[in-house]
Parts: sequence; structure tokens; C-alpha cells
Amino acid sequence: MKKLLCRQSQLFYICYMNADSDYIRVIFGLKLRQQRQKKNWSLQDLANQTGLSKSYLNEIENGKKYPKHDKIIQVAETLGCSFDDLVSTKLDRSLAPINEILQSDVFKEIPLDLFGINRNNLIGMISEAPKKVTAFITTLIEISQNYNLGKERFFFAVLRSFQELYNNHFPEIEEKAEAFYQQYNLNPRELKSAELEKILIENFGYQIHSEDFDKFGTLQHLRSLYIPEKKNLLLNQRLDENQKTFILAKEIGFQVLDLKARPNTYSWVDINSFEEILNNYYASYFAGGLLIPKKELVRKTADFFDHKEWNPTHFEDLIQHFTNSPETLYYRLTNILASEFGIKDLFYLCFVQKKNSPKVQILKELHLNQQQAPRSNAMNEHYCRRWVALKNMEQLESSDAQLTNAQISHYKDFGLSYLVISTSQKNPFSDGSNRSYCLGILLNTNSLKKINFAKSANLQTVEVGVTCEHCSISNCDVRQAPATRLDKELFNNDMKKSIDKIRNQILGK
Repeated sequence: MKKLLCRQSQLFYICYMNADSDYIRVIFGLKLRQQRQKKNWSLQDLANQTGLSKSYLNEIENGKKYPKHDKIIQVAETLGCSFDDLVSTKLDRSLAPINEILQSDVFKEIPLDLFGINRNNLIGMISEAPKKVTAFITTLIEISQNYNLGKERFFFAVLRSFQELYNNHFPEIEEKAEAFYQQYNLNPRELKSAELEKILIENFGYQIHSEDFDKFGTLQHLRSLYIPEKKNLLLNQRLDENQKTFILAKEIGFQVLDLKARPNTYSWVDINSFEEILNNYYASYFAGGLLIPKKELVRKTADFFDHKEWNPTHFEDLIQHFTNSPETLYYRLTNILASEFGIKDLFYLCFVQKKNSPKVQILKELHLNQQQAPRSNAMNEHYCRRWVALKNMEQLESSDAQLTNAQISHYKDFGLSYLVISTSQKNPFSDGSNRSYCLGILLNTNSLKKINFAKSANLQTVEVGVTCEHCSISNCDVRQAPATRLDKELFNNDMKKSIDKIRNQILGK
């Protein structure tokens, strides 16, 4: 009978180890620690009882090693538990949440190495203090659920953190973009969609068709659909030349960078993995490098910064030199300002306001070097209408289809001032919404040296807040909501002061 049980446990062991090895090691280590602690034994006690070294047992408990079959039997007999007690992946109630975390899509899909994190080290940390770490992670999950932070939004937040970690600058992609337009003798300033379409068809085996997505009902706002089985790219016939060119440049990026996991729709319909989001970013970065070459952009930006006075036409000229898409130019600047000009404290925001709606949303954002003041808010608060990007958007109703302006935005509550340049567009996309793009540069010793016009007399300095609900600016004529959250904070501070006053009276201080 004993031999039969041994044979069964060996078979179970083989099947068991065919599962995810990291997960199996962690669970086994947790269960070994549990069994050891039930007997109030130290690691040295267990080492003395089993004849196994303390360091070896420590590595097992930390999920770094998994013992062989005979060692498991030896440890189980010493601890007075069964083989199955140790190798089963079922955890008791106190540790059950860790199973959900280790098996979650988020934990599996995010490439921790992007942030210099060794997955085994992270698992080891969870193993060291499983209850505390699990409680912390569970708290984060609960917060994300309360604020309706789905997997997609979490992944995009991770991507932004990754971009910010590298100052949104990836030299190897810049080099591949430059090599590509040199290989095909392309002139980025005269690059048209037809030229990129020809390259995709002749060199990458694409089939490209213009499609009337309107006839499919809910697809009228879809810009493109890629069918990988046939390398068939369908483009919405309502795309303008700029939109079409960027999509084709991004498709070239997927091919040149050999990115396999990718989204097949633009804009997003479904997100299957973080790798898709990351690869889409890489391909988009390549497209930006292809359409707006880095060397010329650096030279032209330096010329723009050399102007002694702010003039919106100077920035409009910079946009027109490279593209008819302000969004492409604004975002492209975030790729080079830190690496080439040493301007590392900046933010980029893209606002959208739907047709016939007063609500303004932040569609895209990027913050380099520190958590800059203007940020997206998930609590339906009202963004400050003193921001130049929002003032531009409001003026679009009675002006041309595009408007550029700038101001010095002073955040009184933070003691920081930013040079903020913004361009707004009326209905640039088929959804009928207005968009406003802005680039904010923290004014400090470095940026004031680099940007001559930052002290221009015709740049108005405006006190701004973040959201009306938090804003301390009194008598604001564009306030959209009362400062409810600020009032609550002030009320709580007054209560604390009153409590301290009572304490001091009683204690005779």
C-alpha cells in the first residue's frame, strides 16, 4: 500500500509541476511555512529535524526553489502532515486572497522587467509577508473597483508610468525610423499616404481597402480594422489625409519593429493584454519618428525657443512645417524636450468636448519627471476654466477651426508656474467633438534659459486651479462648481485646531 501511495504521489507531483512553476513554488513555500509555524519551529529547528540545510529551506519558503519528490515526503513526515497537504494549491482562508492575486491577469501580463523588477523577487516579497502584502494589494484592488478602474485603465496607467520612467524617449526606435525613411528615400515633409500604402503592399504583403464603415451601424467611428489572417487593412473612407497617413505609418511600425501582439482596431474596441498596449505605443512612436524626424524637429524647436517674444504664429508655423495635425506635433515634442533640451518637468494633455455638451474630459495625458498639477480626474469634477486649453476650446465656437495661444499658469496652492502652449481644433475627427492640446513646461532656471520668450511681456500670467471643487481662488468668474472638497478640507483642519485648543487648555499648555 505504501508503494502504491508513493507511486500516486509521484504521478501527482509530475502533473503538478507542469503548471505555472513560479506560482507553484510560491504556494508550496507558503504552505511549508504554515506547517512549520503550526509547530512553532524556526527554520533552524526544521533543518535540524530533516537534515536539510537552513538556507535551502529558506529558498523553498521564499518561492525560489521547489524540492524533489523524496524531499517533500521527508519534510511532510517530519512536520506530521501529508504529501497532499504540502503540494495542494488550495490555501486556507487566511491566505486565500493571495491565490487570486498570483493568478490574476494583471499580475501575469504586466512585464515587470520594464520597470527593472525581477518577478521572482516580487513573489519572494509576497512570500515573506503574505498576509500584509495581500491585504495591501487587495486594498488597491478595492480602491480601483470603487473608482471604476477597469483592467484597461489600469494598463494605460502602467503604460504612462513606463513612458515617464524613460522620459518618453526611445533612441532605438528613433534610429529605426530614420533608417527606414533613408532606406526608402522618403521625404517626411512631403510624405503622403499613397506612398506608405505602396510600401505596405509591395514590401509587407498588405491588402488595403477603403471601407464605408457607416453601413455597419456602430462602426461609423472606427478608423481602421486589420485582419491579420490576410494582412487586410480596412480604412474608414471618412479619414482625412493626416489620419490615414498616421495609421499607415503605424502599420509600418508594427512590421519594422516585428511586433506580434497588437490591437486590430483603431480606435480600441477590446484590449486582450498589456503587451498589445505596449506594442501599439511602440508602433505609434515609430510613426511619429517617421513623420516628424528627430534631427529636424530638434533644430526647428531650438529656433522656436530663440524667439524673444511670444507669438502664436511662430508655433503655428512649427506645426505647419511638419504636419497638419497639431496633436502629432504636440506629442512628438514630448519625445525630445527632455533628451535634447534637458526640459524634464513638463506635461501634455489632450482635452475633448463632445458636440452639444458642456463637459470637458482629459482624453490623453503624460507627465514627465514629477506629478504635475493638471491631471485627469475620475470623480466628475470640473476642470479649471482658466486653463488656456479650455479657454481656447470655448473661443472655437466663434472663431476659426483652429486656435493657438499661450499663458503662464500659476498654481497658487502648489507654488509652481508653467508656460502652457495650447492649440484647439474644431471637430478634427468624425465624432463631431472639439479637441484641445496643450504642452506645459515648468518655469525654473533651466527652462527660462532655454526658452527666450518665456519672459515675454505679452504672455499673460493667470492664477489657476486644478478642479473647481478643490480651488481656493475667490471671486472666479468662470467657476463651474463650488469648492466643496476644499471647504471640507478646511472644515476638518478647523476641527483639528479646535481639538488641539481643548487639549492644550486641559493639559495646561
